[in-house]
Amino acid sequence: MDRVTIKVRHNGPYKVTGPIRLIDADDNEYDLGDRGETIVLCRCGHSNTKPFCDSSHRDVDFQAGERAVAQADGR
Repeated sequence: MDRVTIKVRHNGPYKVTGPIRLIDADDNEYDLGDRGETIVLCRCGHSNTKPFCDSSHRDVDFQAGERAVAQADGR
């Protein structure tokens, strides 16, 4: 099975590459076409194409507050 990669972009969307299923809060599944394609998911909350990014984060000067922090066990 292909490996899924989720990359957190600084002040931008989540970039997801690999075979995934995307299901919303109402259990509706999004048709993503080819399961290995790359998608970008909105993180700023301003996208008109949620849950997908439409680059609105640039217009609203989105500043992400969180950063990945290494845990004590090295993960």
